[in-house]
Amino acid sequence: MASVNDVAAYILDRAGPMTAMKFQKLAYYSLAWHAVWDDQILFDCEIQAWRNGPVCPTLYEQHRGTFQLSSWPRGDANALAVNEKETIDAIVRTYGELTAQQLSDLTHAEDPWRNARAGLDPFAISQVPITIDAVVEYYSALGAEAIDVEPF
Repeated sequence: MASVNDVAAYILDRAGPMTAMKFQKLAYYSLAWHAVWDDQILFDCEIQAWRNGPVCPTLYEQHRGTFQLSSWPRGDANALAVNEKETIDAIVRTYGELTAQQLSDLTHAEDPWRNARAGLDPFAISQVPITIDAVVEYYSALGAEAIDVEPF
């Protein structure tokens, strides 16, 4: 399993500068699709269903107050395994051109975030986790055609 900081460094290395919100969504999609494709957890961080979509609080605490991110010096992008890099590369190809708001809207339309926030006011602060089981169930049902990658 990769460290969350190594994944963060690789995302920024591959995708370039981006907003913190977009960064969080790319980390979430990397975790989700890696769990589907490789039946492995990409990094150890509970994903929570925040107002603007899924967030890894561990990453958030490290970039809190920073709107734009361009590098992640706490991680080593070269420390990832080949299959971990392949997952993130596919995520960047598929979701990388979307804006932070488009990614937030997309996650809001998907069951893992929606189900975790069921019954909450849309503006409520929440630390409800999005479970890996919910993520795998949802994204597995979408199939490989949902993302820019050949099935592994």
